[in-house]
Amino acid sequence: MIAVNVPTNVLFVAAEMAPLVKVGGLGDITGALPRMLRRIGLDVRVALPYYKAIDLPKRSVRRVAGLPDGAALWRADIDGVPVYLIEHAAFKRKEIYADDDGERFVAFCDAVLAAAPALGWQPDLLHLHDWHPGFLAARLAGGIEHPWAALPRVCTIHNLGFPGRFSAAFAKAHRIDRRVLKAPRGVRPRLPYSALAQSILHADLVSTVSPTYAREIVTPKLGGKLTPLLHRLGDRLSGILNGIDTESLDPATDPHLPASFDATHLDGRIENKRGLQRAFGLPVDDATPAVGMVTRLFWQKGADIAAKAVEQLLSKRDFQLIVLGQGDQTNERVMLDLAKRFPERVAVRIAFDAALGQLIYGGSDLFLMPSRYEPCGLGQMIAMRYGSVPVVRRTGGLADSVEAYDPAGRRGTGFAFDRPTASALRGCLSAAFDLYEDRRAWRALQRRAMARDSSWGRAAKQYRDLYRRAARVHKTAPVR
Repeated sequence: MIAVNVPTNVLFVAAEMAPLVKVGGLGDITGALPRMLRRIGLDVRVALPYYKAIDLPKRSVRRVAGLPDGAALWRADIDGVPVYLIEHAAFKRKEIYADDDGERFVAFCDAVLAAAPALGWQPDLLHLHDWHPGFLAARLAGGIEHPWAALPRVCTIHNLGFPGRFSAAFAKAHRIDRRVLKAPRGVRPRLPYSALAQSILHADLVSTVSPTYAREIVTPKLGGKLTPLLHRLGDRLSGILNGIDTESLDPATDPHLPASFDATHLDGRIENKRGLQRAFGLPVDDATPAVGMVTRLFWQKGADIAAKAVEQLLSKRDFQLIVLGQGDQTNERVMLDLAKRFPERVAVRIAFDAALGQLIYGGSDLFLMPSRYEPCGLGQMIAMRYGSVPVVRRTGGLADSVEAYDPAGRRGTGFAFDRPTASALRGCLSAAFDLYEDRRAWRALQRRAMARDSSWGRAAKQYRDLYRRAARVHKTAPVR
């Protein structure tokens, strides 16, 4: 085996990074993982669009250089992580994502490449996140002369549902080299016309955000049109389960909670539950189980499954459902209609509200995630950290992070069901409500959930190993 050192200088290229900009889990990951990797000795930095929504004090950001096409390079240090912000007219708008994202992220990738000489720092490895940096991979693989062209590359798939497809006309207009659009043998000719496919094709290693999701996406059901491309990766595809930022996500110090608590002192949760019920206009009742959801209301997340199961259960069981989220009109309407029909039992807030979300984690008894598919999911990990017992569908990262309750051995950290149907969820919720009535067993379950280590420490070491392996793969068979 060839001896290869761990690449020390790693550049993340991504569309989101918390706390600067966050739409979903991608922002959480690119915000927390670099900090943890720096703690174990890697110099990780992040390249990110300078969105209009990013509001930084002038003293905390400095302009480094002008770039072609009217762009500019800025630098900020966020929680100890150097961040290179790419200013461009394409990102001077209210929206983070838009219908013309293909054009916007081509411009971003070109500006990142143009910024390389001005960084004053040379990466040893490029870590490309989701589809947005795929045009950067295509440019480097297209034979351009660039100091990064010979670097090893890792691509991480956060959600295969967004492949960043583009047309032949788009490729011609943006001068994407025809050589990189040639499909490998056994792969459909149109498959490379996707920014995510470009990242995958030209990466030394590909990772996903959970081991189960890595296995799921090589099947047509979840891999979709990219299945043949993913299947041919073989052992170059792996899954690393995400973590959460356990320092900021701590019920003992969370400023959004009326009462702090920890696993040994759970009494504070009652005050949080009362505060949650008041905030959503529901009857204050300590004995009634409160089921929380903090979610994007889309088909993937199973809001319709939850609504149907809850409707069927409300006539048989005493519980409350509290929902915070926003999404497409169909799923928003499903939840709002349920709340309208059961105003004393169901409350729905169509919004993104971080503080209210924390109150749901810290005050609900159960946390519901009936996803049809879930690459990783962070909500279930945050819920366990806060003592809200997760009820999840056994898929992706939900299967990897939640151990289903075993009544015989009294083990487990939550409840899980297999089929994405209302009847399966209904049975799972009924089992959870039954256990809730056994206060001693429920307390023990909460404490097991809270004791689960969901920090980034384990994952950071796995990523360090992944970078070493990518460098080895690159040395023996460089990316073409």
